[in-house]
Amino acid sequence: MRVLTLVCSTRPGALGPVVGQWLLETVTPRAAELGVELVPVALSDLNLPFLDEEEHPSSGVYQHEHTRRWSAVADSADGFIAITPEYNYGMPATLKNALDYLSREWAWKPIGFVSYGNTSAGTRSVQHAKQVVTTLRLVPVGATVAIRIGDALQNGRLRPDAARDRAGVGLLDELVRVAHALRPMRERARPGAFSGPLPGSYARRLTPDDAPQVTVLQRCCWVDEALVNGTMAIPALHESPEQVHEWLATWHTTGIWLDGRLLGMVRTRRSGTDWHVGRLAVVPDLRGQGLGRWLLRTAEAAADSDCRRIVLVTGAKSLRNIDLYRSEGYQSAPVASSDGTTCLTKDLSGEAGLTTSAD
Repeated sequence: MRVLTLVCSTRPGALGPVVGQWLLETVTPRAAELGVELVPVALSDLNLPFLDEEEHPSSGVYQHEHTRRWSAVADSADGFIAITPEYNYGMPATLKNALDYLSREWAWKPIGFVSYGNTSAGTRSVQHAKQVVTTLRLVPVGATVAIRIGDALQNGRLRPDAARDRAGVGLLDELVRVAHALRPMRERARPGAFSGPLPGSYARRLTPDDAPQVTVLQRCCWVDEALVNGTMAIPALHESPEQVHEWLATWHTTGIWLDGRLLGMVRTRRSGTDWHVGRLAVVPDLRGQGLGRWLLRTAEAAADSDCRRIVLVTGAKSLRNIDLYRSEGYQSAPVASSDGTTCLTKDLSGEAGLTTSAD
């Protein structure tokens, strides 16, 4: 998980960098425990002029390089902590401008605030900012840190304050919890995601970061295969998350998600003129609802136009799987392989043919 800490003031000599440094020093140990990467970003380094894009930010059409750079930085984040002063009862124009530049990049990500100021410790700036960020589908967390400059500053640095340190760690903890909860919403809006077969579900390409969920899916799905075929020698049952991480980097794998749960998957890749399909899996409690057939057809549709056949392998005694594949036009090899599997193919070129391959 990546969290950006945004130092919002661009005024020379501003206190923002000092507060930002305190925050990083204070919460970095906790971030390591949570598996969070903290990325400090100073708005002054972005050199964003006042919004100068011709198209509306919701279009995602950016003409200027400074906008594209800012888009990439914000898009890569799972959450934000804005370190902001209060200027005349409001947030700095630099923060408002940075928010206005983008749209999709903000959606369904949490944002926390560390404010500083005199009379109100910057809290009015935060209230002003919350009106704006919610419009962008950013989700402000309840935990905040408010620093009254007169009480906290000594010789240009923040005085040690255990209560403030605890508040900073608490802010990070809450931000991370909310970021995890919102992840399905973010992924559904991610480019490349598309509607799945169940109401509210979506599908996307799985990445090596999904190895833990894929490992769990494999182990709960291939137990039945082991029982039916009378063997535990099934790679999917024994692969470690590290091994799953490795093959996710080389296979094109599509997964179905609903409310943060991986419901099913299928992987594909090309070998010569063959399109290999494998690891078709659906969680046991949702079998019989068409997810497997939907995944199979999705895998087939991704085949390169010059591929001549689709190839897949299943257990020789996995009659339910074989019936599904035959109903979709696959033909079985006449004899099962020596390892207890059977190969099925589907002709894409009008020329029948079989291959023997395991995935």
